[in-house]
Amino acid sequence: MYPEIVTIGPITLYSFGAMMGLGFLAAANLARRELRRRALDPELASTLLFATAAGGILGSRVWAIFNDWTVLVTDPMTALFGGAGFVWYGGLIGGTIAATAVFLRHGIPGLRGADCVAPGLALGQALGRVGCHLAGDGDWGAVTTVPWGVAYRQAVIGWPYPDGVVVHPTPLYEAAAYTISFLFIWGLRRRFTADGSVFALYLVTAPAARFVIEFYRINPPVFAGLTQAQLFSLALVATGAVLLATARYRQHTDPSPLLTGDLNTTTEPSVSTS
Repeated sequence: MYPEIVTIGPITLYSFGAMMGLGFLAAANLARRELRRRALDPELASTLLFATAAGGILGSRVWAIFNDWTVLVTDPMTALFGGAGFVWYGGLIGGTIAATAVFLRHGIPGLRGADCVAPGLALGQALGRVGCHLAGDGDWGAVTTVPWGVAYRQAVIGWPYPDGVVVHPTPLYEAAAYTISFLFIWGLRRRFTADGSVFALYLVTAPAARFVIEFYRINPPVFAGLTQAQLFSLALVATGAVLLATARYRQHTDPSPLLTGDLNTTTEPSVSTS
């Protein structure tokens, strides 16, 4: 793997940080397009970029510390500022809180704003998982004999297995799954016009993918044979299903011009997913 892309003097560009940055930028670009399409201020995308980045990273790190207090006690600098120890659902919670605060401040209904950022969430996660793969940050799966198995010999957290052992490259599994989720959401976003319905698609598809892929990872079960990530994924899928059902009901019973998708006369350029 390639945890470091290039070093120039005292400055090192790390693959994980680079891909995470690309993920945030891609998400902000898609949010800008969706805000414009829905006749909202597209410049809010820049505010959302910084708010969700800060909230997501903080939430992810707080959740990681909450899961392992011993690291905070024994090595507080690493726990607080180290490169490892990010948890995706902690980041989702932190980013959601930050984005909601931005929407409320600008008078945008939270669910309508969430619909604008939902496609970018999926694509951003996909790019972030590519960074996990390149860095070898410990998100790999169980030992396997499949021909596409990977040995993360240069992993930033160290490689615990002897030569010849390979594992499931679960970060790439997730990157592929989240890319499919993004394409699915992006293709249906004009048909699901009730507030919250596009975000609900994200809550159903992305966590469902994580639930399945978790079976190939090495996280220990915590309840009923399921890992913490799987339990959280089930909760998100259930939330998304309820939100989708209620949003679709509103769409069919109370369609309004605000929810038709024809919010302005500008023509949206086609998106390239290559």
